[in-house]
Amino acid sequence: MTCIRHALGRRAGFAARHLLGSCRCFHAELVRHESCGLPIIHHSKYVCDLPTNHRFPMGKFPRVLHFLFKDQVITENQVWVPEIASSDLLSCVHTEEYLNNFMNGRINEQEQRRTGFPWSEGIVTRCRYETGGTLLAAELALQRGLACSTAGGTHHAFPGFGSGFCLLNDLAVAAKYVSASLKRKVLIVDLDVHQGDGTAFIFKEEPRVFTFSVHCGKNFPLRKQQSDLDISVDDGLEDKDYLSTVEDHLPWLLDTFRPDLVLYDAGVDPHREDELGKLCLTDQGLYQRDLYVMQTVVGKGVPVATVIGGGYSRDIRQTGHQTLHRPQSSNTGLEGA
Repeated sequence: MTCIRHALGRRAGFAARHLLGSCRCFHAELVRHESCGLPIIHHSKYVCDLPTNHRFPMGKFPRVLHFLFKDQVITENQVWVPEIASSDLLSCVHTEEYLNNFMNGRINEQEQRRTGFPWSEGIVTRCRYETGGTLLAAELALQRGLACSTAGGTHHAFPGFGSGFCLLNDLAVAAKYVSASLKRKVLIVDLDVHQGDGTAFIFKEEPRVFTFSVHCGKNFPLRKQQSDLDISVDDGLEDKDYLSTVEDHLPWLLDTFRPDLVLYDAGVDPHREDELGKLCLTDQGLYQRDLYVMQTVVGKGVPVATVIGGGYSRDIRQTGHQTLHRPQSSNTGLEGA
């Protein structure tokens, strides 16, 4: 923890204070002003009931937090609780018709098949809190330099419909808020195994938001959108080549676009054991990827807010969703960032 506070205090933390000043009204139910540790954003309503044997591992969200506590990576004072995302906030990205239908259960069977979720009041609440969590992570990152949510990354949702386990586009809502309301430039670094087609579509004509996606080309979605920078990789790609691909592009993007905030979608579905991925990253490869991204962004003095993205193993120990929240653990090298 000392290592990351030192790095952020010298660089991103300094920049963040000048971006927003010392006082903020956060989109939070529970504010942790007394904690100087890495902010972890979590809400108990990140989950909802699904049919038995549903493919989506809904229980991963509380399990991430559970293991962070169990392994003594974080303390309770580091956990911030987000507000539910309001309809007004969501309307900056989603159409009024879609929001009305989604909120009120007017989603037909074909639309439910496209999302992969049966409609329920619980799924609406879950998605709204998840979106609120990503927004709070963005706000805290601008204030503190780094913040991590235990959910988020629903990048397949479009303005007028959901798709691929994504009903509201939390990344797009947070990026739109920061770019439009706060007049800041946002770089979305999307390293989920699937292309962030919804965010690419939403920001295709928005100069303040740059979408960067590294994804498996022969994976969902079948019809890709045009991100500002798309890197399509082949099936079976392993750690070394994957990391080289990220290293070849991220530094110059930071230098040329010069964002005020990075939203990092750290999907673990590139893992070799993932049920819906086609790449071959190991636990160590995912850890090195997350470490590299955060070191590089922090090293440029840019605040970064992270979300966990996709991951479809039943065992989070196996696929490493927690690597994202462990930059303060030993041997990270952040002292020299």
